[in-house]
Formats: sequence, structure tokens, C-alpha cells
Amino acid sequence: MNVKSELLANLANAGGDYISGAALADKLGVSRNAVWKAVKALEAEGFSISSITSKGYKLNEDNNRLSEDLISPLLTTKEMGRNIMVLEEVDSTNNVVRELETEKAPHGTTVIADRQTAGKGRIGRSFVSPQGAGLYMSVLVRPHFDLEFAPMITAAAACAAAEAVESLCGSKVNIKWVNDLYMNGKKICGILTEASLGLELRELDCATIGIGINVRSIGKSFDSELKKKATSIEDETGIRINRNRLCAEVLNRLEPYLGKITDRSFLKAYREREMLTGHRITAMIGNEQLEGEALGIDENANLIIRLPYGEIKYLSSGEANLCRIADQ
Repeated sequence: MNVKSELLANLANAGGDYISGAALADKLGVSRNAVWKAVKALEAEGFSISSITSKGYKLNEDNNRLSEDLISPLLTTKEMGRNIMVLEEVDSTNNVVRELETEKAPHGTTVIADRQTAGKGRIGRSFVSPQGAGLYMSVLVRPHFDLEFAPMITAAAACAAAEAVESLCGSKVNIKWVNDLYMNGKKICGILTEASLGLELRELDCATIGIGINVRSIGKSFDSELKKKATSIEDETGIRINRNRLCAEVLNRLEPYLGKITDRSFLKAYREREMLTGHRITAMIGNEQLEGEALGIDENANLIIRLPYGEIKYLSSGEANLCRIADQ
């Protein structure tokens, strides 16, 4: 038995209440001195734990250390996050999941990192991922639907992530088609889905959903240009969200949203948050820039725009590299 791991799980399950050293020792089958040593070892690793002589130990809500033992007790899922890996540093969590996919990792396998050195954005862009400041996670999904539904995975994941953030901070989160979450007009989250096709190229073998959320204050992590466009939950709300709880909330919502793709019922929630509709926008299609009015989202999660001369065009996430509100 790993005393530290078991102790952490017990503190997490206590829901913010104190547990006496005697009770912990009894549960773990060790001495109170062993409990004290385990607490000190966890504190040395960065976990925030309070101790009061008459009450015992409590895991503080402001704990910012990511841990499987802190995420798992908060999950209500059947498969999402049930096979989970928390790492200190990776190049990209998407890369790690894709490696695990080749090893036949199960549906719902989740990789989380405290820091990414080469976080991925769309069309080859990077996603700045400083240590201790964000939630950088990737989920392996093995969906049971045809290839035509694959472009909707990102939109469904955006709904799940938006709801998760909103549930913990109370501030409105919008979606900028197709993969970015915004708060107060600035980006707080990016989502990148990378799909693997079956041998006949007509079915989706699996997909890796990468989600990067700026949680804690970005401070000096972003340069001046990036700060004009991006922000964090803490910088916008003043709330220091627990990253473990946010991770669990994303997974708890992602599972049901993925189940709503084939009947397209998730689109109602997506449309309610989508922020381009009703605005004049510019969109890059390859090297060509289009300008028109965003009319809404169709049944395949495509963006509908009306060009200046009246033509209606449907933009897929695969062809539109960048969409912006033209008057911003």
C-alpha cells in the first residue's frame, strides 16, 4: 500500500472536513507517526494541507497540485477519466495520448500535465502552457459513429468545458466557433481534436480531444501580444479554481455530451454560447479571406455566413482556418 496515495484519497473524500490522525491511522492500518510523515511528504511535494491539533488534517481548497488521487473521487463517469495519468511535464498531452492509443488504451483514457513544452493549437499554432497555471488535458475517445460526425466532437467538447468552467466560477463563458472558449471578450481555452481514421477511411477509429484552459493568473507567462487576446479564469473573475475539481467537472460533462453527437441534441447548448452569430466576420479559407455576416450554426456544426453579394456559404472547421469578428 502507498500510504501517501491512500492518505491523499482519504483527505479528498472528506470534502474539506478535518480527519483526525487517529482516524486516518485506523483507516490506513498504520501508526499516527506514519500518517504525520506522509502528510509532511505530501506538503513537500506541493500539496496544501492544514493541520490542527484538536481536529486533525484537511486538504485545503486552494490546493493547486494536480493528482489522480484528487481527481478520481470527484468523477461521476462510467469511462471518461477512469484510466488516468497525471504528469509533471510533457511536450503535448495529445502526443502522449496518441502514443497510448497505439498501445490499445481504452476509451476515456485521460492524460493531464502540469506543464506542456510544445502545446498544440489549430493549424500548427502553439498553445502556451506555463507550469501550475492551466489545465492541460487530452482524452482518448473511441466513438461508435460514422466519420460524418467526427467534426462535431470539438463542438461537443467545447460545450462540456464551458459548462465546467461556468459551474465553478459563475461567470458566463462563450464559444467562438469552433474551438475556443471566451470570457469577457478574451480567450481562456482552446480545444484541438485529432482524429484517426479506420482502414476503409469511412469510419472514425478514435480521436484525441486536447483541452487547454487558462486557470490561474497568467502573470508574466504571456507576452504583451498574447495578453491582448488571451486571459485566465482567475484574471477575469478573481477566483482561484482548483484544477483537480475543474478536470473532474470537464470529464463529468464530456461523457454525456459525446453521447449527444449522433442525435445532434448538443447543438442547442452550443448555439446558446456561440458568439460569432449576428456579427460581420472575416474567415480565412486557405490563403483566401472571406468577409460576411455570421448567420448561425447548421446541423453539422458548420458556420453559416452570408457573403456581401448574398451567397450563403457553409464553413466547416476543416476549411476555415481563422474566424474573427470584423469590427474588433
